[in-house]
Amino acid sequence: MSKKVLIIEDHDAIRANVVEILEMARYTVFQAENGKIGVDMALKTIPDIILCDIMMPELDGYGVLYMLNKHVETSGIPFIFLTAKAEHTDLRKGMELGADDYLIKPFDDMELLNAIDIRLRKKSMSEYTHKTNSDEFKNLIAKTDGLAEFNKIIEGKKSRAFKKSQVIYYEDDQGKGLYLIIQGRVKTIKMAKDGRELMTGMYCEGDYIGINAVLSGSTYADTATTIEDSLLCLIPTEQMESVFSLYPEVARKFIHLLSRDNREKEDQLLQLAYNSVRKKMAATLVKLYHKDIKSNFFTITREDLAAMACMATETVSRTLSDFKDEKLIDRTGTRITLLDLNGLSKMKN
Repeated sequence: MSKKVLIIEDHDAIRANVVEILEMARYTVFQAENGKIGVDMALKTIPDIILCDIMMPELDGYGVLYMLNKHVETSGIPFIFLTAKAEHTDLRKGMELGADDYLIKPFDDMELLNAIDIRLRKKSMSEYTHKTNSDEFKNLIAKTDGLAEFNKIIEGKKSRAFKKSQVIYYEDDQGKGLYLIIQGRVKTIKMAKDGRELMTGMYCEGDYIGINAVLSGSTYADTATTIEDSLLCLIPTEQMESVFSLYPEVARKFIHLLSRDNREKEDQLLQLAYNSVRKKMAATLVKLYHKDIKSNFFTITREDLAAMACMATETVSRTLSDFKDEKLIDRTGTRITLLDLNGLSKMKN
C-alpha cells in the first residue's frame, strides 16, 4: 500500500508540480490550498507525512503545525516545511513547534523525494524500536492485574520522536494525556514575570510527565521541553480515565508519583527560600546525580543549571569554578563530573 502524503501550499504552480512528482513516485497524494483546509484534510485522511508552506492565507504553516499537535492522531506525523524563508529565527520557531525538516525553495525533485524518504524511514525505525524494546517496559510497571493491563496499553502505543529543545506541551495547554519518556531527558519550566525560567522538574527514561493534568482534568501546570533527542509515548486522557475507573491500583500508583513530585517541588521551594548560593548549587548537583541513575557525571548547560537552582548564570559559573578549585567537581564545557558527592551532600548553608 502506497504511503499517503499531504501537500499544503497556496501557490498553485508549486503545489501542482509537487503533486506530479509525488504521484510519479507512486505516493498517494492529497492537496490543500490553504492552512485551514490542510488541517481539516490531515484530520480526515491521517497522512503518513505532511509537506506545508509557511506563508499562507487563512492559517500559516506555524499555525497548521500547532493545530495538528493538539490532536493525538496527527501529532506524531512527520512534518516538513516548504519555505522561501531561511532565517535562523524562522527555522528555530518551526523546530520548537515540532517540524522535522525544511526544504528551501526552489528545491529539485531529488531533494524533495530524499527528504520524504528519510523522514518516513526514521518514523518506521522509531516504531520498530519501540516494538522491539517493549519487554523493557514491563520492568517499569508492577505485574498486578491492573498495572499489567496498563503495560499492554503502553506497548500498543506508537512512540513519537522529539528533537533536542523541542516543546512537548506549553503551560496552560489543555492536557492531552500522560507522557511516558522512553528515551532521553525532559525538563519542565515556569516563566517568571521578568522572563527568567524556573525549572520545576527534570525527568528521564521511565518517568511520566503531565500526571497532574490527567488526574485533575485540567491544563498543564508548566512547559515541558526536551533536553536532548528523546522518544515519548502519549496515553490520551480519555484512556487514562478509563484505566483509573477499571483499575484503582493504577490510579494509586500515579497518585503516589504525583505526591512524590509535589514533595520534591516543596523541597525545592524551601531550598530557594533559605539556602545559600553554595548550598543551592550543591543540592542541585546532587539531585542531578540521582536523576542520572547514580552516574557521577552528566551534561547540562549553564542556563539549565541556573533555571534549576534559581540563580543568575554568572553566579552559576562562579560557584562551579569555586567547586572545581575545591576538588568537589570537575568541569569541561557542559559536562560536570562529581568528585566528592559526600562533600556536596553535606554542604553547609
